[in-house]
Amino acid sequence: MSAARLVAYDVLEAVRADEAYANLLLPARIRRAGLSRADAAFATELTYGTLRMQGLYDRVIEIAAGRPVGAIDPAVLDLLRLGTHQLLATRVPTHAAVFEQVALARRVAPKAAGFANAVLRTVSRTSPEAWRELVAEGAPNDDELLARLESHPAWVVRAFRAALEREGRGTELRELLEADNASPRVNLAVLPGLGAETARIEGFEPDTYSPIGATAADPIAAAETSGGRVRVQDEGSQLAALVLTRAEPVRSGERWLDLCAGPGGKTAVLAAEALAGGASLVANELLPARAELVRKAIAAVPLPVDVHVGDGREVDPAALGAPDGFDRILLDAPCTGLGALRRRPEARWRKAPSDVAELTRLQGELFDAAVRALAPGGILAYVTCSPHTAETRGTLGAALERWRGRVEQLDTRAAAQALSGHPLDLDGEPETVQLWPHRHGTDAMFIALVRRSDADANPGADGPR
Repeated sequence: MSAARLVAYDVLEAVRADEAYANLLLPARIRRAGLSRADAAFATELTYGTLRMQGLYDRVIEIAAGRPVGAIDPAVLDLLRLGTHQLLATRVPTHAAVFEQVALARRVAPKAAGFANAVLRTVSRTSPEAWRELVAEGAPNDDELLARLESHPAWVVRAFRAALEREGRGTELRELLEADNASPRVNLAVLPGLGAETARIEGFEPDTYSPIGATAADPIAAAETSGGRVRVQDEGSQLAALVLTRAEPVRSGERWLDLCAGPGGKTAVLAAEALAGGASLVANELLPARAELVRKAIAAVPLPVDVHVGDGREVDPAALGAPDGFDRILLDAPCTGLGALRRRPEARWRKAPSDVAELTRLQGELFDAAVRALAPGGILAYVTCSPHTAETRGTLGAALERWRGRVEQLDTRAAAQALSGHPLDLDGEPETVQLWPHRHGTDAMFIALVRRSDADANPGADGPR
């Protein structure tokens, strides 16, 4: 068995059985296996390709096996998904794909080797196009058809359609789903003011929208050899932090708060910007393990940052060194993560519609805590990595109603456009920015700027109406 296939199977099993995150686990398993660059690329394609198209492959397997996937042993199902991906979406020769997966079956489930062989040979006898036609048969509506063929849960397809239609762009739905299933580019953030030698980065090309973003011939190597001054980070995530820090000029002595900081990518950008502008920064994170990730992320920035462990809903600005409140707060709110399905494809299979209600409640509570922690005139950036309208304009609209007369929305679109050397193709209200994978090549980040306007407020003491 090839080492690349073993690594891919190992990660798929951990994602299923232990709810591991492929983007965190796969690099570690690749290093542990000592894979060559070519084998590492193959393992990455096998892992992410299988996870992205799992919904489609499960329907293929059900037809080929003559039984629902729920009746197949989970370990066997993992190797069948991996084999189906090789047969339908890669250039791996049929005999090699079947042989390797059957050999794997003999190792993890010996009694199922014959079954795996029969199913995969059945899959191999039909072309990918014909399988798609079989999977599409009987779809009751367009959303279900797209869900089957583009391998997204139907409720996610409906949520994406609603978000796009709100912008008058409903016809872009298939394009969005296809973008979710494509391998994203690896993007870099060059932390400002830290003297990173970008001229030495092979193939260095500035990003389209972020003034600190770039791509490179070998982005991983560029990040690993930079001492933390160059980081792997989606361009949309960079914009979410920079829209806050550059919405208006920084006054020396400003106090900033990253309310939900883990794992620290945006915190690093905030820290570099605070250092350049003479501001201070506090980072809050609920979980100690994620707080440690934040500390590692900001290690390259020579700015003392207090990384506080605590519930963001209970944050006390005075206890964090800001008795008059914070001048700028980033609330990168916990969300479904539906905007980053290109990078975390397993998220689409883990979330359910019931999660949205729980998350929007939490988002609202964090929003209220953030407003209470703002200084008079302070700016809050509400950010989600989800385009679901309940998590974006729904949470925002409800919060604005609760704080009516005491907060005002700012022109977020103008702030984002001012960062970019190219026009941003944006629709919707100017007070918010919704980025899209298919339109901007970024994760689907939602950004909204809000200013606290009640000048006589007592930060930390009052609450919404």
